[in-house]
Amino acid sequence: MAINLDESANRRTFADGSKRTVVVLASVAVGRGEYLPGWKWSDHAGAQTGKSSEAHVGYVIQGQMMIQGADGGEVLVGPGDAFEAQPGHDAWVV
Repeated sequence: MAINLDESANRRTFADGSKRTVVVLASVAVGRGEYLPGWKWSDHAGAQTGKSSEAHVGYVIQGQMMIQGADGGEVLVGPGDAFEAQPGHDAWVV
């Protein structure tokens, strides 16, 4: 099964202009985010959707993002990094 992210109807544009696209395959959802400087999950995504963050994995192509776990621990991710974020995390572009 293959679905092109550029053809997905599941797109969201946040209040600051950042974007996220998701496709759902048979066993997993795959997303692509393009987050602008100043974007923060709790301010832009969580506030807009009314949801808390969910567990997910990601891969950074460009830029840097700080991920803060529910326990307060932080990890900085950048180009080439694969990461796993647990439920209740926050994240922001640095």
